[in-house]
Amino acid sequence: MPKSLDAFFDAWSETDPAGQLILLSKALSETASYADPRTDGVDGIEEIAAYVAQFAQMAPGAKAEVISSETRAGVTRATVRFSMPGGMEQLGQYFAETDHEGLLKRLVGFKGTGEA
Repeated sequence: MPKSLDAFFDAWSETDPAGQLILLSKALSETASYADPRTDGVDGIEEIAAYVAQFAQMAPGAKAEVISSETRAGVTRATVRFSMPGGMEQLGQYFAETDHEGLLKRLVGFKGTGEA
């Protein structure tokens, strides 16, 4: 699993916007794109940072962590657990592509793990 993927989701648990931006800058390429079920997509580190900051504001104390991943043909599939302070959890499935430096250039997330 790319280290950038861990750094990306560590940013979701960071409450300080400056700290989030530092983590995201270590994880994302300048032209990175991100999409999940709650957004049609955001592009670039600054827009992605603003989106991640919304999560931290709306769910203070929540954690996001990669619990499993595998890489094949340059694409990483990762299962991410979002844990809320009250004990509620949700899983998401993410597909990530990295650039030649190992930074995330495209990340697309889906609710759940695809199991029926």
